Amino acid sequence: MISGRIAVPSMNPGGLDGMRAGHFGHCDVFTLIDVKDGEIIEVKTIDNMEHVQGGCMVPVNLLAGHKVNYLVVGGIGMRPLMGFKQVGIEVFHDDQRPEIRPVVEDLIAGKLSMIRQDQVCGGGGGR
Repeated sequence: MISGRIAVPSMNPGGLDGMRAGHFGHCDVFTLIDVKDGEIIEVKTIDNMEHVQGGCMVPVNLLAGHKVNYLVVGGIGMRPLMGFKQVGIEVFHDDQRPEIRPVVEDLIAGKLSMIRQDQVCGGGGGR
Protein backbone atom coordinates (compact mmCIF):
# COMPACT_ATOMS: atom_id res chain seq x y z
CA MET A 1 0.00 0.00 0.00
CA ILE A 2 1.24 3.46 -0.92
CA SER A 3 2.25 5.80 1.89
CA GLY A 4 4.30 8.91 1.28
CA ARG A 5 4.31 11.84 -1.12
CA ILE A 6 3.23 11.54 -4.75
CA ALA A 7 4.17 14.19 -7.32
CA VAL A 8 2.27 14.76 -10.57
CA PRO A 9 3.49 17.23 -13.23
CA SER A 10 0.56 19.59 -13.69
CA MET A 11 -0.73 22.53 -15.67
CA ASN A 12 -1.71 25.61 -13.67
CA PRO A 13 -3.32 25.66 -11.19
CA GLY A 14 -2.70 21.98 -10.39
CA GLY A 15 -4.44 20.19 -7.53
CA LEU A 16 -6.35 16.90 -7.46
CA ASP A 17 -8.97 18.19 -9.89
CA GLY A 18 -6.36 19.67 -12.22
CA MET A 19 -4.86 18.46 -15.47
CA ARG A 20 -1.54 16.73 -15.96
CA ALA A 21 1.23 18.31 -18.02
CA GLY A 22 2.50 16.40 -21.05
CA HIS A 23 6.20 17.10 -20.53
CA PHE A 24 7.11 16.63 -16.90
CA GLY A 25 10.25 18.79 -16.93
CA HIS A 26 8.45 21.80 -18.37
CA CYS A 27 5.22 21.61 -16.36
CA ASP A 28 3.82 24.74 -14.68
CA VAL A 29 3.54 23.21 -11.23
CA PHE A 30 3.86 19.88 -9.47
CA THR A 31 0.84 18.67 -7.52
CA LEU A 32 2.03 16.99 -4.33
CA ILE A 33 -0.31 14.48 -2.70
CA ASP A 34 0.46 13.13 0.76
CA VAL A 35 -0.91 9.64 1.32
CA LYS A 36 -1.00 7.65 4.53
CA ASP A 37 -2.24 4.06 4.60
CA GLY A 38 -3.91 4.50 1.21
CA GLU A 39 -5.78 7.69 2.18
CA ILE A 40 -5.11 11.17 0.76
CA ILE A 41 -4.35 13.44 3.70
CA GLU A 42 -3.02 16.61 2.06
CA VAL A 43 -2.70 18.17 -1.40
CA LYS A 44 -0.57 21.16 -2.34
CA THR A 45 1.27 22.52 -5.37
CA ILE A 46 4.79 23.81 -5.87
CA ASP A 47 6.04 25.86 -8.80
CA ASN A 48 8.39 24.14 -11.20
CA MET A 49 11.77 25.77 -11.64
CA GLU A 50 13.05 26.95 -15.01
CA HIS A 51 15.71 24.80 -16.58
CA VAL A 52 17.54 24.99 -19.85
CA GLN A 53 18.16 22.13 -22.27
CA GLY A 54 20.27 19.55 -20.48
CA GLY A 55 19.29 20.87 -17.05
CA CYS A 56 16.99 17.94 -16.46
CA MET A 57 18.29 17.39 -12.93
CA VAL A 58 16.56 20.62 -11.81
CA PRO A 59 13.13 18.96 -11.30
CA VAL A 60 14.82 15.89 -9.81
CA ASN A 61 16.49 18.01 -7.14
CA LEU A 62 13.33 20.08 -6.62
CA LEU A 63 11.18 17.01 -5.93
CA ALA A 64 13.86 15.32 -3.83
CA GLY A 65 14.02 18.50 -1.73
CA HIS A 66 10.27 18.25 -1.16
CA LYS A 67 10.63 14.65 0.06
CA VAL A 68 8.70 13.09 -2.84
CA ASN A 69 8.53 9.27 -2.85
CA TYR A 70 6.59 8.63 -6.08
CA LEU A 71 6.26 10.41 -9.41
CA VAL A 72 3.63 9.71 -12.09
CA VAL A 73 4.55 10.77 -15.63
CA GLY A 74 3.22 10.34 -19.14
CA GLY A 75 6.78 10.46 -20.43
CA ILE A 76 10.30 11.17 -19.20
CA GLY A 77 13.83 11.16 -20.59
CA MET A 78 16.50 8.71 -19.52
CA ARG A 79 18.72 11.23 -17.69
CA PRO A 80 16.03 12.51 -15.31
CA LEU A 81 14.73 8.96 -14.85
CA MET A 82 18.19 7.86 -13.73
CA GLY A 83 18.34 10.93 -11.47
CA PHE A 84 15.07 9.99 -9.80
CA LYS A 85 16.36 6.45 -9.25
CA GLN A 86 19.50 7.88 -7.63
CA VAL A 87 17.49 9.96 -5.14
CA GLY A 88 15.07 7.11 -4.38
CA ILE A 89 11.95 8.44 -6.13
CA GLU A 90 9.94 5.67 -7.83
CA VAL A 91 8.64 6.71 -11.26
CA PHE A 92 5.30 5.33 -12.45
CA HIS A 93 3.79 5.62 -15.93
CA ASP A 94 0.36 6.58 -17.23
CA ASP A 95 0.00 8.32 -20.58
CA GLN A 96 -3.71 7.70 -21.08
CA ARG A 97 -5.58 10.13 -18.85
CA PRO A 98 -5.00 13.87 -18.56
CA GLU A 99 -6.80 14.22 -15.22
CA ILE A 100 -4.81 14.06 -11.98
CA ARG A 101 -7.32 12.49 -9.57
CA PRO A 102 -7.95 9.13 -11.36
CA VAL A 103 -4.23 8.61 -11.97
CA VAL A 104 -3.44 9.25 -8.29
CA GLU A 105 -6.26 6.95 -7.20
CA ASP A 106 -4.90 4.22 -9.51
CA LEU A 107 -1.40 4.62 -8.08
CA ILE A 108 -2.73 4.34 -4.52
CA ALA A 109 -4.72 1.23 -5.55
CA GLY A 110 -1.60 -0.36 -7.04
CA LYS A 111 -2.89 -0.26 -10.62
CA LEU A 112 0.03 1.66 -12.20
CA SER A 113 3.33 0.14 -13.27
CA MET A 114 6.78 1.58 -12.83
CA ILE A 115 8.04 3.11 -16.06
CA ARG A 116 9.91 0.74 -18.40
CA GLN A 117 12.95 1.49 -20.56
CA ASP A 118 10.84 1.36 -23.74
CA GLN A 119 8.53 4.07 -22.36
CA VAL A 120 11.37 6.58 -21.95
CA CYS A 121 11.38 9.43 -24.45
CA GLY A 122 14.27 11.17 -26.13
CA GLY A 123 13.92 14.39 -24.14
CA GLY A 124 13.87 17.93 -25.43
CA GLY A 125 10.20 17.58 -26.33
CA GLY A 126 10.87 14.94 -29.01
CA ARG A 127 9.90 11.29 -28.94
